[in-house]
Amino acid sequence: MVQAVLAIDQGTTNSKAVLVDADGNVLGTGSAPVGLSTPRPGWVEQDAEDLWQSVLLAIAGCVRSNVEIVGLALSTQRESVVGWDRSGTPVGPVLGWQDARTAEWCRQLPASVDDLVRRRTGLRVDAMFSAPKLRWLLDRTDALAGTVDSWLVHRLTGCREHLIEAGNASRTLLYDTIDLDWSAELLDAFGVPRSALPEVRPSNAGFGTTQGVPGLADGIPIVAVLADSHAAMYGQGCTSTGLVKATYGTGSSVMTPVDGFVPSGCTLAWLTDRPRYALEGNIVSSGAALAWTADLLGLPAVGALIELAATVPAADGVTLVPAFSGLGAPHWNRDARATLNGMSSSTTRAHVARAAVDAVAHQICDITDALPDPLTTLRADGGGTVSTLLMQTQADLLGHPVQAADLPQISALGAAELAWTTLGAPTNWPAGRTYRTFTPAITPAARAHARAHWSNAVQTIS
Repeated sequence: MVQAVLAIDQGTTNSKAVLVDADGNVLGTGSAPVGLSTPRPGWVEQDAEDLWQSVLLAIAGCVRSNVEIVGLALSTQRESVVGWDRSGTPVGPVLGWQDARTAEWCRQLPASVDDLVRRRTGLRVDAMFSAPKLRWLLDRTDALAGTVDSWLVHRLTGCREHLIEAGNASRTLLYDTIDLDWSAELLDAFGVPRSALPEVRPSNAGFGTTQGVPGLADGIPIVAVLADSHAAMYGQGCTSTGLVKATYGTGSSVMTPVDGFVPSGCTLAWLTDRPRYALEGNIVSSGAALAWTADLLGLPAVGALIELAATVPAADGVTLVPAFSGLGAPHWNRDARATLNGMSSSTTRAHVARAAVDAVAHQICDITDALPDPLTTLRADGGGTVSTLLMQTQADLLGHPVQAADLPQISALGAAELAWTTLGAPTNWPAGRTYRTFTPAITPAARAHARAHWSNAVQTIS
């Protein structure tokens, strides 16, 4: 019987399951959607039980009778938080990473807290991260709490384990990424009791074994856990300095490995025998901007939006700045609000669609422009990479080649590769991976004009 790792990739809008053998071959896949709700402006929630059920549906669509599952690997959305009682029953909704209900509370924190956060986590105080959400949640209930990886590990192990992976912990603002432990100073600054939080473990240290999971045998080890953007970086082979990857999902993450901790835009990508740090910029709305525009134009899906956008050569001066929950990196302005401008009597629906595509690419450029080392090539992954138009637009606006991974399950594959490595199998899957390469097709002058036009639009709302 063929042996495989079952990699579960739990994202913002769907859960995926992928069976991967020791050579990196995909033997089976399954997926299920996850809903989002916005009960108030700035609030973004998910139903924790629905999220768990989506994982079970993805597993059911993936498992094969002729495949022995020798281990599990998890790749999960990051800063979102969940609370549950000891029986595994959620005590409220998942507060999504896009949720901005704590933005005003964050603004009222003293500058000394932001300074402490930067020095010990490499991040900054912002409502996107977990600590403000955890404080909000724990002010209203007495519960166990954690990020989505903690919630899934708890359920996969029959509610026996309360654990969190180090890279996910590093996104909470409560984990000291230098000392590699929960920080008493940060816990005190945010008013979060350590007793409510999971035990932190390295990315490949083992996270218990399965129990009572429909479709899976009891006793399967959960070998490795990574945050989804970190898993994509691992899966892309971006494990040394000088390589840059961008993940195109609901939001976007741009990451590049660095040799050590730096107190600005830094995250702990994974922790194995030693920590691997990365510089990262986060975009709040990329795929979400495409979905919003599709809905605005009465289109059935993002695919139809891309097709419409491709019918015109440019946006004809129309600019969408999708600051629906403020702007993320490098602007970090939670007070900014979305704008759609530059329209005239000759503007068509296609121009608006094209402006949405441009907005995704421009936001990536905003981050790569801020990187300390010059960009040579961008490796791209995530749902947005299926669009030739988006990838070509990205190369045009970057002025550098973009390599789009041919495999859509790159985060799951990254987690699976770490699991197989931990199980003792020799792996170097990215070396054999194929990419579609997009090279710039516009002049430097056209690029400079487009970037300046975008910058002006951002400045009007910043």
